Formats: sequence, structure tokens, C-alpha cells
Amino acid sequence: FSPLSPAVILPTIWRYLQTLDAEPYFLGLGLSAFSLSGLLCGPLFGHWSDRTRKTKAIILFANIFEIAGNFMYFMGYSKWLLLSSRLVAGIGTGAGASIFGYLTRSTAPEDRATVFAAVMACRQAGLLIGPAFNLFLRLCNFHIGPFVVNKYTSPGLFMCFLWVLLELVVLFMYWDIMPQRGPHVSGTEDELEEEGEEGEAKPLVTPTSLECYGSVGPGQPEFEGHSLANGTLSPPSPPPSPPPSAQSSGFSPSKEYLREEVVVLLTAQFITLFNQTALEKFFNFGELENSIMYCLCGVEVIAGFFFVRWLSQHCADRVILAVGLIICNVSCVWCLIFLANPLGGLPWQLAEFIIGVFLQVLGLPFVAVSQVSLFSKVTAEKTQGFSQGLRRSVGGLATILGPLWAGGLTNNLYIMLGVMMALLTLLTVSMPDPRTPLRHAQPIATSVSVCEPGISVFTEAAHASESFLYHSLEL
Repeated sequence: FSPLSPAVILPTIWRYLQTLDAEPYFLGLGLSAFSLSGLLCGPLFGHWSDRTRKTKAIILFANIFEIAGNFMYFMGYSKWLLLSSRLVAGIGTGAGASIFGYLTRSTAPEDRATVFAAVMACRQAGLLIGPAFNLFLRLCNFHIGPFVVNKYTSPGLFMCFLWVLLELVVLFMYWDIMPQRGPHVSGTEDELEEEGEEGEAKPLVTPTSLECYGSVGPGQPEFEGHSLANGTLSPPSPPPSPPPSAQSSGFSPSKEYLREEVVVLLTAQFITLFNQTALEKFFNFGELENSIMYCLCGVEVIAGFFFVRWLSQHCADRVILAVGLIICNVSCVWCLIFLANPLGGLPWQLAEFIIGVFLQVLGLPFVAVSQVSLFSKVTAEKTQGFSQGLRRSVGGLATILGPLWAGGLTNNLYIMLGVMMALLTLLTVSMPDPRTPLRHAQPIATSVSVCEPGISVFTEAAHASESFLYHSLEL
């Protein structure tokens, strides 16, 4: 329902504001308020999810803001109440970070692109069918007590009803299921601490290990000056102290999110959404033209997501991302050549425009699915909620800045499209070599016991070997 809400409300919000004597800039404030509150609350809901692992409670809590915000929109006493309604409703979108974090923890790395593609296709379906509800909502003209239900207020009441329905469905039909962990997947910090305490209670030397050749039994004298059949055994050196990173299990945002691969993926999220929303502002169609364009683009995007879902089962995520970036670069070059300075008559200009939009929309599913899947693999599993909230916040910032950038450069299209082309080129060059395995900073606790002729060695490592991480993250 999150993508359905703006799709139902946005077609009539400007005329609704006009009935309340709102200034033109209130439209921009209303759209930005919804994105801004979601941008700020996404990481908070994600952090809550990481700490509690209670996705159901988070969804129920977030839905309350959606219900309240849409009911405030339905009331519509003043332009300020309408603005506040969008701000309150936007808080509920922060639950998306918790949902993506739950999906990451519940799926194997090789299956994430497939799952994310299906989820994004459902989101796009909501954006596609949302405006169709206005076909019957515009016919509303009655009263409910002191409230007027017309074509402007009915979208708020309709979405309020849908969110209440979703609240009941989640309350009675959804339960959090803890993901099944394999033998090589680390548990939570509390689980690891409990395992460590149990391990300390167990004897390090078992009778089986004492049977190894050259082992020292508990009844024998200490190592100093002790002679064995093969010579003198020197006192064992104390075990090396673990590095500071292994001693502290605290979360370090700088180490987690300033790594090269994480920065590149966040940049991909920002640039693709920035360019998309900037081009939407540049097209500047009327209501009918916008409805037709978004309908056709929605069908193309849904088909693209299902194609990427199939492709992700046969190709690596970084290959899919590279294909998407190539398509986006071709689209931007096409717009820079043909849309900044249209050539030919109206039929040729229309054909040039259709090809540009087709290429722009075609690359979105490739980039969106692959960068979300890759981002979930290069960030720690225990902080997936916060990480996904941060990623969504970067995307929200791009959707706010994109229209502002395009709106100020409608008369300087070469500058507008040139900067967008430069950003895409920078992103494409920054992409790592697909043959190079990505690094992961997630600690994995293991214990190793080695018995060699002459001595028994017991060690406990805070991280698995680097080769195991590379193998598990092979894309």
C-alpha cells in the first residue's frame, strides 16, 4: 500500500490545495514533506528492527501514522492541516527499511535478487493501478457527519480505509518467523556470547586429545625443564591478544558505510533516482498525457522486473548492474542529443521522445534490483534494517533534489542533461571489476582445535578466513 497512497492522492492534491486558498509553493511543500519524513524515519525504524527483530510490531506501529495522516488529509480544514497530513503519513513509509532488512535476513544471498525483484514489481503494480481508483473516487459527493466527501477528500478516506484493513491483516494473519541459519552463518551477539560462556565451561583438553603423541597430561609436571623422549619442550608462549576490532563488538558506521563498495552502491541509488525524477520534471506533461505515460512506463517496468528476476538466476548481480548502467548511459546520451535540441517535425520529435523514455525506464529494473541485492551482501546482516533505511534515505534525498535541479534549468537543457550524464559516467567508472570478489565486514565466530605430533594447540578466531568470505560472497 505504500506506493498506492501517493498514486491515489497526487492526481488531485493540487486542486485540493487550491480549494483551500493555498499558494503554489504549497504543492512542493506537500510533496517534499512526505519524502522528508520518510527519509528521516527510515534509519530509525531500521535500527529498531535490528535491535528487536520484531517486524510485525514495527509495521503495526508505522501503519498508525499512515492511518492518521490520511484521515487528516480527508478532514482538510486548512492548507496547514493538509501539509501536516503528508508529513505524518510519510513517517509510516519508514517501515520499508524494516521489511527489506527482514527479507535480507530471511533469504540466502543467491536468492535475494529474485526476491527483491518480485517485491519491487508489486510496488510498481501499486503505482500503476493507483490512479485508476480516482475513476470512481471522483464521483463521490456526500457527507459523513460534519465531513464532506468529494473527489478531493475521498482519496484520503479511501486510503485510510485500506491502511486500517492492512492493520487488521497484519495483526491477525502475519507472524515474525526467525530465519533458519546454516552452519556457517553467525548468530546474534547474544547468541554468540552464550555460546562463548558455554565454551568456557567446557574443558579445553579432552581425554581424546590427551592420546595424541607428545601431549602433556594433567598429572605431569609443568613445562619448565620437562624432558620428553624427543627432547626438551619449551614453555608455551601465551596466546596472542586479539585485535581491537575483535575485542569490541560495537557497530562503527564509518567502517561499515565508508568502504568503497558501499559508497558506490549508495551513489548508484542516488544518481539513478536523481536522474529519473529530474527527467520527469523535464517532460512536464498535462494530466492526461502524464496518466498515459505513467501507465505505459509502469507496464514496461513491471515486465522489466520480472525479466530481471529470471535473469538474476543465471547472471551475477554486478553483471546485471553493469547492463543497467550501460542502458542508462545510452538513454542519457540520446536525451542529450535529441531532446535538448529536437530535430525534424512533430512525428520525428514524438518518436525521439518515446525512444528516450523507453531507454530510461528500461534501465531502472536492472539498476534497482542489483544494487539493492548487492547492498544487502556488502553490509553486515545484524544491521540490515539500519542499512536499508540509510539506502532508502539516500534515494529519498535524490527524489527531492532531482525536481529542484531540473526545475531551475528548464531553459538550460544542455547543462541539466550534461551534469546527469557526468554523474552516470562517474558511477559507471567507479564500478568494481565483476571478477573481483566483494569484501564483507561481518564477523563470524569460529573455534579451531588442532592436534599435532608433540603438542596440542587450541585457538579461537573472531573472524572466519578471508577466503571463506570471498567464496560466500562470490557474485
